[in-house]
Amino acid sequence: MPVVKKIRNPKEAARARRKVSVRKRISGTALRPRLTVFRSAKHIYAQAVDDTSNSVLAAASDTEKELQSELTGKKKLDRAKTIGETVAKRLLAKNVTAVVFDRNGYLYHGRVSAVADGARTGGLRF
Repeated sequence: MPVVKKIRNPKEAARARRKVSVRKRISGTALRPRLTVFRSAKHIYAQAVDDTSNSVLAAASDTEKELQSELTGKKKLDRAKTIGETVAKRLLAKNVTAVVFDRNGYLYHGRVSAVADGARTGGLRF
């Protein structure tokens, strides 16, 4: 169970509370990993985690060199959708077709939902 540390910023504190609330109910396995999203002001990251073995099965980020040519000139929302499709492609290569979506305390809106839409477009079920 993750411990919530003392945070002074009220927005960060609210996200930390939501994150703990979500993680109480969600856990990933090897057959159905947890697809978690992190977004910063500039970048978006997604990774599929197997919580039983504490390992990352696949990850994608808009900071990767391989994706730079594909992502240049796109808006952040379009980058997020591409990241979702990329992580879906990498998971399908490992014969993983279903995931549990972990929004990581963020509201299911904007870039977070774009990653989910991209993963669904890429062939993942959740």
